[in-house]
Amino acid sequence: MSDYTPPPVWTWDKSAGGTNRPIAGATHEKELPVGRHPLQLYSLGTPNGQKVTIMLEELLALGHAGAEYDAWLVRINGEQFGSGFVEINPNSKIPALVDRSGAEPVRVFESGAILLYLAEKFSALLPKDPVKRTECLSWLFWQMGSAPFIGGGFGHFFHFAPVKIEYAINRYAMETKRLLDVLDQRLAGNTWIGGEEYSIADIACFPWFGGLVKGWVYGAAEFLSVHEYRNVLRWADAMLARPAVKRGRMVNRTSGALSEQLHERHDASDFETKTQDKLAT
Repeated sequence: MSDYTPPPVWTWDKSAGGTNRPIAGATHEKELPVGRHPLQLYSLGTPNGQKVTIMLEELLALGHAGAEYDAWLVRINGEQFGSGFVEINPNSKIPALVDRSGAEPVRVFESGAILLYLAEKFSALLPKDPVKRTECLSWLFWQMGSAPFIGGGFGHFFHFAPVKIEYAINRYAMETKRLLDVLDQRLAGNTWIGGEEYSIADIACFPWFGGLVKGWVYGAAEFLSVHEYRNVLRWADAMLARPAVKRGRMVNRTSGALSEQLHERHDASDFETKTQDKLAT
């Protein structure tokens, strides 16, 4: 048990290290690069970042040429506090998108907002029927609401925290398993999360929940007994069979096999010529 007693007023301990602070805003001046495509993505290949790159690759696979994009790497080692990035996302979190296709640039931040923006812009991957659309959006926002429990909660205390706290791990493992069970029950009678139609609900959920059951998110598959969630595993395999999902998982990725890391993406040919294994030779 911890003998820590919270003080009457919390104060920031700068000696704890890290790049996060209890205040918002830029820490340094740094302009963002701009490529040749209308869509400019500034991101990192985390689960939240993968949502957007998978979405863009799916749109391109559907033939939407206007979805061509430049993906710039923003490492969360302090680069997210550069003035240019803070200008497009005052919350200093990846991913962030700028759409330069119109008369005025449009900034979009928060991964769910980006997915919805792109779905509406290209009239794709979002059901047109009002009832089905509402169901899809309910699951999209369900995922957005669940991410803090999985990432900041379970992921932090199970994987990142310097001290393993049994109460915290148990608390967030319970919630993560409950969320997996919610999804497993939903997929018991549905091919895709929104129903029978592949959509942004699947794209939003896959990097987190698919990553958990396939073992690459926090390496927690055994700990969470993911074999229990047979429907989620079936769905995750169906997602991984999609070429656009495979490509999207590579963009802005900085871990894993070098052949699966494409730090920046500016053209479809980059997947064949500019992965880290190619650049290292």
